[in-house]
Amino acid sequence: MALALSLGRRGQGRCWPNPAVGCVIVKDGRIVGRGSTAPGGRPHAEPQALAQAGDLARGATAYVSLEPCSHHGKTPPCADALIAAGVVRVVVAIEDSDPRVSGQGLDRLRKHGIAVTTGVLADRAAHDLAGFFLKTEQGRPMVTLKMASSFDGRIATATGQSQWITGPEARRAVHAMRARHDAVMVGAGTARADDPALTVRGMGATHQPLRVVVSRHLDLPLLGQLARTAGEVPVWLCHGPGVDIERCRAWEGLGARLIPCALRGSQLDPADVLRQLGQAGLTRVFCEGGSALAASLLGDDLVDELVGFTAGLAIGAEGLPAIGALGLGQLTEAPRFDLAELRTIGPDVMARWTRALPSL
Repeated sequence: MALALSLGRRGQGRCWPNPAVGCVIVKDGRIVGRGSTAPGGRPHAEPQALAQAGDLARGATAYVSLEPCSHHGKTPPCADALIAAGVVRVVVAIEDSDPRVSGQGLDRLRKHGIAVTTGVLADRAAHDLAGFFLKTEQGRPMVTLKMASSFDGRIATATGQSQWITGPEARRAVHAMRARHDAVMVGAGTARADDPALTVRGMGATHQPLRVVVSRHLDLPLLGQLARTAGEVPVWLCHGPGVDIERCRAWEGLGARLIPCALRGSQLDPADVLRQLGQAGLTRVFCEGGSALAASLLGDDLVDELVGFTAGLAIGAEGLPAIGALGLGQLTEAPRFDLAELRTIGPDVMARWTRALPSL
């Protein structure tokens, strides 16, 4: 099952809106087939593993990181494929919460005399598939908020200089994280100040996540990196009502996708932004700030994982804080996360924090 989960993780960021699933076929103590969800979501992991196993799948055990699907979509049900292949046992890490499946795949296997075991490495599967479950159950993608800051929690000097607070090793780690997400998201202030590309670089030929910018007024530079590359790597722009029609036409002409979102007060409603992204199929979003967007997501309890890179330098109170105002009156109101990982990367320290995932 650990191998099946590892195979599934290879598809993260590549197979949305489908879940990134892994499957391993074992017969007589030997692995005879393995598969993972293909880029774009099809084919699924099980038929790929079964194709590799061929006739050896008959009488074998299949290890799958998510309950095999039981409904007809663009591909036939994976449960039927396992039945037809003649496997005698299916071991599943976690059941699917999608109402089109949700136990029905397991029931179909049992009705055909196949032994079913569930709950193997379920916690790890729940973490790996959190984005898919959140989209299915809450209509929004999983959000990882990444911040690179000084020891005193600043992301830029008073003049706006931010390159580079952390070292090249940390920046390379960030590029690897981007590649495991469906999209990289920033606020309009970051897009204007930093002119970021938001692409994966230095990793060879690899998957490029789409780029999302949250900008109420769509007041983004039309000569920046995002604009110049919108026809090569997708750019989605989440904006508010009443945006200048000429701005819309300009960005659409460059190849960007415009996503209207609701306001809450004077700002875009972060919950609606994520709902719109979930409806568009995204399951995993890697948010890289800035401080206002980070505060709005944290304030609405919409951050599922925090990743912080801390450098050994101090910028001082006049620098730009990593997170904007949250309006907290009591410590009990502050969002809290559990430390999941702590390690050094080059001269910097990386901490990964997670909150309790929704019940599955």
